[in-house]
Amino acid sequence: MDNSTELARFNMIQQQIRPWGVLDERVLEVMGEIPRESFVPDAYRGLAYADIETPNDIGGLMLAPKVVGHLLQALAVQPGDRVLEIGTGAGYVTACLSRLGGRVISLEIDAAQATAARERLAALKLERIEVREGDGLAGPIADGPFDAIAIKGSMPTEDALPMLRGQLAIGGRLFCILGAAPAMECVRITRVGQNDYRRESLFETHVPPLRNAPEPAGFEF
Repeated sequence: MDNSTELARFNMIQQQIRPWGVLDERVLEVMGEIPRESFVPDAYRGLAYADIETPNDIGGLMLAPKVVGHLLQALAVQPGDRVLEIGTGAGYVTACLSRLGGRVISLEIDAAQATAARERLAALKLERIEVREGDGLAGPIADGPFDAIAIKGSMPTEDALPMLRGQLAIGGRLFCILGAAPAMECVRITRVGQNDYRRESLFETHVPPLRNAPEPAGFEF
């Protein structure tokens, strides 16, 4: 790694992520170690550590670093936790969840993207990761319940939430982004009992919706 890349990663932590309220030292350490530039197309490597959503291989966008930091902080993944990620994308968040100690099952609806993510993650010799091709909103995922669920794109409605939160173990945490542009709500849902959930609003942002996310019902006249 050259000095400019190392400096860019340091500045990402100190100038973007930490000032935006991400103070979990384990999260900061992992994001300071994983080479984000390995997850972006060659044409955008110079923007790997910029405070923006970076394009991925299939025209989608990687979450901005500070949003990733909040996602990881909210999920508080501990070694041995079973983690479900919906929307593998380039695989950067998958790598972070694994390095935090999670045993990660990651769902990606696009076959080519799933293959590319597997190759990147294997090249970095990351363990405890299974990337599956599939629609994470189509129904419950095998091998649950999960201690943490990360939903990487936004969902315009809450229609899928009962199914998703039902896959949490007791004490499990779910991070999701709800609503429509221009202001979407980042939410953490914690399962505190068999039929009891605690919902916390974290911050507002704006990210593209998951493919196949339920659309809001139209007006009827």
